[in-house]
Amino acid sequence: MTESSDNSLAPRQRSALSVTLSVWHAIFLREALDRLFDMRAAWLWLIAEPVVHIGFIALIWRSLRIQTIGGADLAVWTMIGMLGFFLYRRTALQVSYAVESNLPLFAYRQVKPFDTALMRALLEAFLMAVISAVLLLGAALLGHDTLAVDDPLLVLLSAAALWLFALGYGLVASVLMALVPESEHILKLLMMPLYLLSGVILPMSAVPEPYRGWLMYNPVANGLELIRLGYMENYHAVAETSLDYLLMWALSSLFLGLVLYRRFERKLVMQ
Repeated sequence: MTESSDNSLAPRQRSALSVTLSVWHAIFLREALDRLFDMRAAWLWLIAEPVVHIGFIALIWRSLRIQTIGGADLAVWTMIGMLGFFLYRRTALQVSYAVESNLPLFAYRQVKPFDTALMRALLEAFLMAVISAVLLLGAALLGHDTLAVDDPLLVLLSAAALWLFALGYGLVASVLMALVPESEHILKLLMMPLYLLSGVILPMSAVPEPYRGWLMYNPVANGLELIRLGYMENYHAVAETSLDYLLMWALSSLFLGLVLYRRFERKLVMQ
């Protein structure tokens, strides 16, 4: 009787999957609270930033009396491209600093560096999905055709590939910054021209050859072209656009990031 009672009071041993899911849940909530409430009206800025960018670019094109780009409505073209770019940039930056921002958590042996990176990436995907839905619905109320998607599967696949590439880039960047702190400045410089070189502001179709071919080596440019192509049936994407190329970059960067995280895990938590 005593032995049976002792066994019933013994703590249950949790599986590795259960522990991992609990860790992910806790980190996700922690990151969400920090992202939305770390400063006054932080949640509002998450929406206001893309709105300001979209409005400014659309205003410039409107002042030039341009109504369509590549056969697509100017406002929709600008909005879709900007939202895709923000998905990439925000995810890449948040993952790059995931380990550095969560160093105290690694005192718990259940928490691994990749856990924080993955949860930050998932949080950004969730936030951008909500923000995109709000902005597209708002644009529809203003009279723009933003609710009819020509190829939803292509849009989702392209956005997912762009998100995976951002995750892989962030993993690689965080390891580089841990090993060589000076590389942070170089990575910031590389991120800045992407706004201009990815077709966010200037359509790729307006860039003459051979420069357009060179710019299309940029996987982000391919991602934005693919999202626009899937979203708007009348959009004329440039011939160099390739989903296979984007997926190759996404999977390769993710694989490299995972290998580096595995190899330099101790270095990451001890920085």
